[in-house]
Amino acid sequence: MGTFGSLPKVDELLNPKNNLATVVYSGDMKVLGKYYSENRVNVNFNQIDKDLVEALVATEDARFYEHSGVDIKALGRSFSGAFTGGSKGGGSTITQQLAKMMFPREKLSKPQLIIRKIKEWIIATKLEKYYTKDEIMALYLNKFDFLNLAVGVKSAAQIYFNRTQDSLKIEQAAMLIGMAKNPSLFNPIRHADTTLHRRNVVMNQMVKYGYLSKQKYDSLKILPLGLSFHPEDHNDGLATYFREYLRDNFLKAWCEKHINPATNEPYNIYKDGLKIYTTIDSRMQQHAEESVNEHMYDLQKQFSKECLTKKNAPFAWNVSKDEIKGIMESSIKRSERYRAGKKQGLSHEQIVATFYKPVQMSVYSLRGDIDTTMTPFDSIKYYKSFLQTGFMAMEPQTGYVKAWVGGINHKHFKYDHVKVSKRQVGSTFKPFVYALAIDNGSSPCEQIPNVRTCIETPDGKQWCPDNSDGLKGTGQMITLKRALALSVNFVTAALMKRYGPHAVVNLVKRMGITSDIPEVPSICLGTPDINVFEMVGANSTFANKGTYIQPTFITRIEDKNGKVLEEFIPNSDEVFSEEKAYVMIQLMQGVVQYGTGARLRGSKFKLTNQIAGKTGTTQKNADGWFIGLTPDLVAGCWVGGEDRSVHFNSIVEGQGASMALPIWGKFFRKIYDDKHLKVGKGDFPRPKNLDPNLEIDCSKYDNAPLDGYEEPPEF
Repeated sequence: MGTFGSLPKVDELLNPKNNLATVVYSGDMKVLGKYYSENRVNVNFNQIDKDLVEALVATEDARFYEHSGVDIKALGRSFSGAFTGGSKGGGSTITQQLAKMMFPREKLSKPQLIIRKIKEWIIATKLEKYYTKDEIMALYLNKFDFLNLAVGVKSAAQIYFNRTQDSLKIEQAAMLIGMAKNPSLFNPIRHADTTLHRRNVVMNQMVKYGYLSKQKYDSLKILPLGLSFHPEDHNDGLATYFREYLRDNFLKAWCEKHINPATNEPYNIYKDGLKIYTTIDSRMQQHAEESVNEHMYDLQKQFSKECLTKKNAPFAWNVSKDEIKGIMESSIKRSERYRAGKKQGLSHEQIVATFYKPVQMSVYSLRGDIDTTMTPFDSIKYYKSFLQTGFMAMEPQTGYVKAWVGGINHKHFKYDHVKVSKRQVGSTFKPFVYALAIDNGSSPCEQIPNVRTCIETPDGKQWCPDNSDGLKGTGQMITLKRALALSVNFVTAALMKRYGPHAVVNLVKRMGITSDIPEVPSICLGTPDINVFEMVGANSTFANKGTYIQPTFITRIEDKNGKVLEEFIPNSDEVFSEEKAYVMIQLMQGVVQYGTGARLRGSKFKLTNQIAGKTGTTQKNADGWFIGLTPDLVAGCWVGGEDRSVHFNSIVEGQGASMALPIWGKFFRKIYDDKHLKVGKGDFPRPKNLDPNLEIDCSKYDNAPLDGYEEPPEF
């Protein structure tokens, strides 16, 4: 009747406004992470552990199943609490507490508090009218804030005990319910002893109302809290770089284009409870991250040892002081400290001066974070000494990305080296040049003179690349298969001269590479900057029988109710015939059989199945690459410094076979040993229409010695 002012309408009661977290699921239905303003994911009553329900009833509202929202016997306590400012909740029922959570109180005087209390009774009776007891219980447990970014019982169970909300032990359920009285006071992280006492009070109440035996209580009350505290942080968990790319690049753009009919505004990934189903396989992702961590730990130790002898460490010995000064000044201007100084109105000189004053800080190390004191300038230089990496694996037949590792530590190094970063690709570009030759009728055993080739550039100059370490070539004939396996620059340049840069660029564009590639001869040796994402996708064309399929990392997006908002189907394009693609696979198998990728066959990795691949190393060892193909999975890896001037001195340590290939080898060794994954180790299927006279074994044509060729500084 309006006597007590405005009250929530029926539709507000039936559709309470909750900020729901967007949940990101892996392809095997594991939660990879969430995006939220409140870390809440709703669950149904039948998904809630019965001990939670019984503990809540016994502690907060013993007559919950008997009243209709307001417990008449507790009204005296409620009035007393309103007048005296007594204990929080007073005689409130669970339904009244839910009403208070759904429609929070503002700061009120005592008379206003009485009116507000009556309003909550009215809201509670309305809730009882429109919801069942089970629904009210679920609403309460989904709504309650358990602190430490745990809103709702699902998040609380995960964060405090690393369990699901339907698998809690009695004492764990009792601790969470004990927090309902006063979560700040009974915060298990800050007040463990007080929380333990409160947990036992809850279990004692469960004994009182017949939900727990006295004998069981006596055995449980002596147990510690048994926390397995896992605070959710976007820097933790699986696929951190992938989740950040998904949030900041993909979903941000998607939400801007899609309107939520409930709000008539663009979808909000922090509040609207979207469900994002990705193609990432949590088990492969785990293996990928382990492989990266293991190899990069060893590689970094090796590089740090080398830096001890460098006068310009971590920069290479031949980098000038002016170049180093420019690099450091640029890094200072890109830093958060510099941006903060600008916002404060400080001059450039004033800000730079702060970079030379020692401050306390926590820095990343191979042994974990270290608390230390150093100048911000030195910390920038220190962080540049760490080598970075990007690794991705995908199914060539579906385009589904199965693993994505964008760096060594997302907390300290945010930049993604799978999709965002682009680096020179070195000799991993050469298979595209060879593919053009094969598509135009060449065969694996076609012989080309192993001599220097010169190509006239658009400006009229002659471009005459050398082989690795300045080797001049044998002067003998060499097959395409061996030339690719040994990464012979002379042969690649000869093919570029034969077909021209324009034809090569057209081909790689059809294979999904969208990065800018200038039409100049030197691209054949890998001068273009391309990301790991594009390189893996392009090489998957060979493993997918000549059809390029766009790498895909999302299958569908649903709203909070499970309604499909969009499904994602990758684009595809037939670039080669199945037969031509198979021939390219044969050429690239030579790289692993006896070429620069042969160490995959050794005792360290013991990979004996069919593998095609290509290593890559850029000038001065700035970038190391390896792209490897199997019939079921294609993966690629890049390793290098944040700055190109940070690299190994020697090609022995700095080549792609040493820097990047081991991550690929470790990853495939792990997934083959994982019996749950069942990744195939079969052969590349031979096309039915393949010319029976086509020669693939070219050994009888190659008389040149195998030694002397290693992954080159190509240009």
